[in-house]
Amino acid sequence: MSSRKRVFDLLRTINVAACQCPAHSHRGNFQVTNATPTKDYAFEIKCSTVRYGLGVTKEVGMDLVNLGAKHVCVMTDPNVVSLNPTKAVLDSLTKNGINYKVYDNVRVEPTDTSFKDAIEFAKAGDFDSFIAVGGGSVMDTCKAANLYSCDPDAEFLDYVNMPVGKGKQVTVPLKPLIAIPTTSGTGSETTGMSIFDYEEIHAKTGIANSALRPLLALIDPLHTLTVPKNVAIYSGFDIFCHALESFTAIPYSERGPAPTNPALRPVYQGSNPISDVWARFCLQTLAKYFERSVNNADDIEARSSMHLAATMAGVGIGNAGVHLCHGLAYPIAGNVKKFVPNDYGKDPIIPHGLAVVMTAPAVFRFTAQSDPDKHLEAANLLGFDIANRKQEDAGKVLADAILNYMEKMNIDNGLSSLGYTDADIPKLVKGALPQHRLLQLTPVSQTEEDLHNLFEDSLTIY
Repeated sequence: MSSRKRVFDLLRTINVAACQCPAHSHRGNFQVTNATPTKDYAFEIKCSTVRYGLGVTKEVGMDLVNLGAKHVCVMTDPNVVSLNPTKAVLDSLTKNGINYKVYDNVRVEPTDTSFKDAIEFAKAGDFDSFIAVGGGSVMDTCKAANLYSCDPDAEFLDYVNMPVGKGKQVTVPLKPLIAIPTTSGTGSETTGMSIFDYEEIHAKTGIANSALRPLLALIDPLHTLTVPKNVAIYSGFDIFCHALESFTAIPYSERGPAPTNPALRPVYQGSNPISDVWARFCLQTLAKYFERSVNNADDIEARSSMHLAATMAGVGIGNAGVHLCHGLAYPIAGNVKKFVPNDYGKDPIIPHGLAVVMTAPAVFRFTAQSDPDKHLEAANLLGFDIANRKQEDAGKVLADAILNYMEKMNIDNGLSSLGYTDADIPKLVKGALPQHRLLQLTPVSQTEEDLHNLFEDSLTIY
């Protein structure tokens, strides 16, 4: 304590003695307090190392040689395993003499059951490194498999976010993980997030810790050329909401409490000047390339740009976080009834990007009061004229911009088109309430009635 006091005394002395002329007086303006801050006062930016370029996947074998890898787990899903991205990875591993085993049973929109199956494979394999080849489901599954195989005595709920799980901090060292995304949406290749459907509550939850971040993300736009149209649409709306939510999240300096140790600062910290740069880039990219990338799979410029935007959005959300659209989306996806979209097989599923964007118009009408200027700016970045628009109209302006994109992409007309009715709203609210990490990042506090109204307003959107 005595050394701490000496530092404070020195800073106060500097403040008094500093030059008070207009050119220099700011240098001595130290505000020092002994009080423990109730809200955070700092943010930090962490992300995976990113390597971007056409054909960059061929380097993965050399990367593993450089890491000294001897026995690698390659994780993918039943669809991607037979496509060029996986072939390129395995060719590179073979060429560089890397021993590997393939796990291709990842479930699209994974559950706790599918996570546990992948975890058992990883434990049995005793791997020294991991490669995830696929979309967000593959990358999130691989992160969990890496974590629990490195802490084999952990119970599954130990690391799952509170209040569903115990939210235990990750202290065990994890193995190197290289992520190779094949879709343009989740940004999971740069984040410390691993999301799954927890079947007991019919809602998504996850694990959030910076230790889960891949060591390296290989962003190869060639992989996007085989992405089906609806996958491109729904993945694109995931980028869309990542950017909008991180941009409008509660400012980092308003999130509390401040951590007692910097290691305890959460993955999702609130909007900040650096994450805002990524969000603005993504919104501008969406305005220019989203529609092109959906309507022409061979448009390499558009698909490459969307692939990069997904990673950029991942950097933003991986530090700022997302909020209400994602919090409401988790029970929407978890309570799916009979909805089966094109390009997603035969089983009922509400793809993540679709679940997220369904409530976006209602959400941003609701949150606009927190920062009308930012909401108007977001609409402008998406290509909409905001001249002469009043602050009190910000929510409607941004909601109309979102609806315009949804209509162009032929998004279904609200939750009712996915099979939900008024009678389902209490169940959806119940599934949203445990999403504390997301609800607390929303710039406007919410009651259960607010959540009910947001779901109700989203039953029909056009």
